[in-house]
Order: sequence, then structure tokens, then C-alpha cells
Amino acid sequence: MPHGPEGGGCANPVEQALVASARAGSAAAFSALVQRHQQAVRAFARRLGGDLVEADDLAQEAFVTAWSSLGRFDGRASFRAWVCGVVYRKALTARRGALRGLRRDGAYAGSRDWGSPAVEPAAKTALRRAMAALPVDQRAAVALCLAADFSHAEAADALNLPLGTVKSHVNRGRAKLMELMGRDV
Repeated sequence: MPHGPEGGGCANPVEQALVASARAGSAAAFSALVQRHQQAVRAFARRLGGDLVEADDLAQEAFVTAWSSLGRFDGRASFRAWVCGVVYRKALTARRGALRGLRRDGAYAGSRDWGSPAVEPAAKTALRRAMAALPVDQRAAVALCLAADFSHAEAADALNLPLGTVKSHVNRGRAKLMELMGRDV
């Protein structure tokens, strides 16, 4: 659902020029857009949960999709928010597919390997597990607003959710994270 100019639209003239050039077929312009936003997009994909390599693959797939569907980018959201929305929708699709596979195979969905605690600090592992315990919509809103420094409006644009819903997801998600990590809100 669009949120107008206050939603963090593509007001940056450099970005607007890059998008226009990329739409006209300039691979160099699109490459510049990727360079500008790949760190934020990859970080968001990683925060959605799961394996880091899978998250990087998801971010790369999102950029490939963005290149092929650039004509649908309307500029109401920033390019970064739009690509994060692509990541989110791809993650939801992948999650549904994985859950179908788990049900079909009779596997338990909670058996994911979250990595060795010896490799990651205990706090990082605890946060990753706490994030995984959140519903996917809350996890996405928390990952964008609290970890990726998106405004609530930008996150609403990226996730295609109403602004109030994103604010609720962030508040509830933060409270649940604090509870799961044993801290007072």
C-alpha cells in the first residue's frame, strides 16, 4: 500500500537518474544501484533468518528480479525499500515452499541448524534464535526498522503493509525479543 512522499519515495535525484538510465537498459546504472544498496538488502535478508549463504542468495535473486521488473518500480518508495520488499516476498515464498516440503516429508520445522555457538558470540546466537521465534511479518518489520534503520513508512512500503500494522509489529516484536532474551522492555 503506497504511503505518498512521506513514505520515503525516490526523491534522491542521483537515484532517480540511475533508475531512469537502468530502465533505458543501462547495466552500468543498475550496477550502481546495486552497489549503493546491496549491503542494506543483504543485511535485511540475513535478518529474516536462516542460513547466511541462503540469505545472500536471496538478496542476489531479489536484485535479478529487480532488474527484470524495473518497469514496475513506481518510485513511491525508495529503490532500497522496493528491493527489500522483493526480498521479503521471495522469503515468504521460500518459507511456504520449505514448510510444504517439511510437511510432505514429515520433518519437524524446528530442526534447522542455526550454526555453531563456538563460531558466533552467545548474544548474537540468542538474538538470531529470538528473531526466528517471531512471526515472519514481525521479524521483517523488526529487521527493517530496528536493524536496518528504515522508517516505519519505508518498511510499510517495502512490506506492502499498512503503516499502523508495521508500527504494531515493531512494538510487539521488540517486546517479544526482550522477553525471549530475558530483558525488561
